[in-house]
Amino acid sequence: MEKREGEGEGEEEQVVNPWTVSAKGGGKIDYDKLIDQFGCQRIDQSLVDRIHRLTSRSPHVFLRRGVFFAHRDLNEILDAYERGEKFYLYTGRGPSSEALHLGHLIPFMFTKYLQEAFKVPLVIQLTDDEKCMWKNLTVEESQRLARENAKDIIACGFDVTRTFIFSDFDYVGGAFYKNMVKVGKCVTYNKVVGIFGFTGEDHIGKVSFPPVQAVPSFPSSFPHLFGGQDNLRCLIPCAIDQDPYFRMTRDVAPRIGYQKPALIESSFFPAMQGETGKMSASDPNSAIYVTDSAKEIKNKINRYAFSGGQDSIEKHRELGANLEVDIPFKYLSFFLDDDAKLEEIRKEYGAGRMLTGEVKQLLIQVLTGLVERHVGLGLL
Repeated sequence: MEKREGEGEGEEEQVVNPWTVSAKGGGKIDYDKLIDQFGCQRIDQSLVDRIHRLTSRSPHVFLRRGVFFAHRDLNEILDAYERGEKFYLYTGRGPSSEALHLGHLIPFMFTKYLQEAFKVPLVIQLTDDEKCMWKNLTVEESQRLARENAKDIIACGFDVTRTFIFSDFDYVGGAFYKNMVKVGKCVTYNKVVGIFGFTGEDHIGKVSFPPVQAVPSFPSSFPHLFGGQDNLRCLIPCAIDQDPYFRMTRDVAPRIGYQKPALIESSFFPAMQGETGKMSASDPNSAIYVTDSAKEIKNKINRYAFSGGQDSIEKHRELGANLEVDIPFKYLSFFLDDDAKLEEIRKEYGAGRMLTGEVKQLLIQVLTGLVERHVGLGLL
């Protein structure tokens, strides 16, 4: 049975919600505990194999290496697909920085793979209204950042014939707003406090926002895209900190006559200084941005990427690197597509036969290539 919203929250030693990600003592997020807390399911190898079989495509690196590690009702989506029924994808971005960093790209890169593999429509929500309320930005500044972020999202290379990108400030109204009101009437103040942790000091804009992020899960919110297809299923690729929004959505959906959205959820991309949660857009040295030059990428990795190597070459040769904390290796596990090469690095670096400088050099090459390709697509 799916865990109800708010159950057990506040009793955990770690806090994960759309605005705060922290572990006890600044440590690592315990994803097993998070799965138990949220009541979602872990993606196992049989599910990865099933996606492979249904799509006739090699599973994305993020899937086969467990970056996307949890789900809700993914099997039901695949069951429907196997019966010949279509679904659509929904993901989004809260624009609070001038450009996207690599952590922001994770869901979009994976969503592009899903769109291509299943050949399905996609809606991308830019929650400029949310960032206006949470980041104390003006309406105009939030809209400007949404436009800048949209450029980086478009550069991911989505199928333009199957993709709709919208900002809340520009789009909310009509059928979309009707669904917001339906959702809002089903969620009590006590319930939304239990899910999101709002307090008496939070302004009412924050309390009223969750339905805005909920209703892209319903095809009737987009009559110009899905007119007459109100039972179309929705799959949401997102980081697991967004789960509270969609636990609420899944609770409400059947009560207003809609299908529950399914989710496929990722872990957090670690900051350059160490794996203590997710990257912060407020610290430019904690992340590689898609606007960084090759020189900036090289400098950031060499200066700031936390190493699990030993203090001296002699000690490193003897003990090897601690791969559990080594950021260059972790970044390669996200972006180096060659499984055999990654396994070779794991063995050689872990045994001390490969040095930190060599691993960083390879990472610089991989990330420079990724950013240059992204920029190139953005200029097309």
